Amino acid sequence: MHLKYVILYVESPRETIDFYCKAFGIKPGLITEEGAYGEVKTGETTLSFSSFKLMENLGKNPSQADASNPCFEIAFQTEDVAGDLAKALAAGAELVQEVKEEPWGQTTSYVKDMNGFLIEICSPVTTPA
Repeated sequence: MHLKYVILYVESPRETIDFYCKAFGIKPGLITEEGAYGEVKTGETTLSFSSFKLMENLGKNPSQADASNPCFEIAFQTEDVAGDLAKALAAGAELVQEVKEEPWGQTTSYVKDMNGFLIEICSPVTTPA
């Protein structure tokens, strides 16, 4: 078994996909004709977005994300945390944490998207000297 996809519930999948492509340099994947569901290409695991309305029509009761009180985060790994943080901010992300060198050998920063999801921009973990 393997993790195939993660679906985040948002107001507008199309707008969210546009943001993620601009902010994080990833490519769009499938987007349904009516725009109620869409995906971005992130490697083996697909990051997907479904509209609140679609989920409600399917009998679900989705809730809004809250980056100040998150129950999870999305992490994008990069070799240039500061540069990619700047790109995300220029695309409309909101700063949560500036670039920080962590004691476990990783550089991190955090933003939130227009939906309130907490997003980590991080380097690979390296063994501290």
